[in-house]
Amino acid sequence: MTNIVLLCSADQQQSIQHFYKDALIERKAPGVIFAVKLADTAITAYKSGKVMFQGAGAEREAARWGQASAQAPKIASTKGDTLPENFASLSVLGSDETGTGDYFGPVTVAAVYVPADKISLVQELGVKDSKQLTDDYMRQIAPDLMKVCAYSILTLRNDKYNEIQARGYSQGKIKALLHNQALKHVLTKIAPETPQYILIDQFAERGIYYNHIKNEKEIVRQNVLFSTKAENLHVAVATASILARYAFLKEMDRLAKVTGYPLQKGASGKVDEMAAKIWLKHGEETLRSMTKWHFANTEKARKLLQKRR
Repeated sequence: MTNIVLLCSADQQQSIQHFYKDALIERKAPGVIFAVKLADTAITAYKSGKVMFQGAGAEREAARWGQASAQAPKIASTKGDTLPENFASLSVLGSDETGTGDYFGPVTVAAVYVPADKISLVQELGVKDSKQLTDDYMRQIAPDLMKVCAYSILTLRNDKYNEIQARGYSQGKIKALLHNQALKHVLTKIAPETPQYILIDQFAERGIYYNHIKNEKEIVRQNVLFSTKAENLHVAVATASILARYAFLKEMDRLAKVTGYPLQKGASGKVDEMAAKIWLKHGEETLRSMTKWHFANTEKARKLLQKRR
């Protein structure tokens, strides 16, 4: 399907709306000013000034109003499966996770289905690689994304994480189990519709991933692809990355109410200092309940605590 985007002034958008007044349709999606449905073309105008032309007649209709600016796509250096041509324009179910490298806070996994006809809307709502977005911006756009996409978010809090990690589960196994579960949830929600592909942001080789979940009753295998930096390859994974981060931030907010101040992200020396401070004031059990206890930060915080006593 051809997609052409023009950046138009408010006056131009009014002219376009008037020209197609007999073909206007109602669309209540966020950010949409008006929408048009022709026999072979769908036209959507957004508050940002963008006008999207989609379909077999997109070039013909867009030519009435201007010329789309051509930009060479940035190609990310990735490892994993070879993706089909025009993968970014296909209907894809993507999954991603966050929090695995943070001492404080949970591990969160999100899976999101973005069908081809919603790609432009998701992009309009501000989706791109979540590493390029601030936490505040992700907090802002996540609720709108959750309204327009089928999704599943899983939050593994620290008490449960510590319990299963102590039973010998590696982070890789924990992540694989969560990804498989989130993907199953979304597939159930969208049934009988099925994605053309499923793309998992790769954290393990295919064989290792499936070995981690080999004992699960239901394993998602059909049309599954793996790639690193998958958030750059399809908006479904980029959206999943944003929703996973949103869930992580919400849990960090909850934990901050326990301590009375925001928790340090990551696993740096600043985290060691904060952990020692919490340990001294609130005790070991409280600190354990909000951290990944097996991280090296625990022993570093213990040594800092011993110096202060």
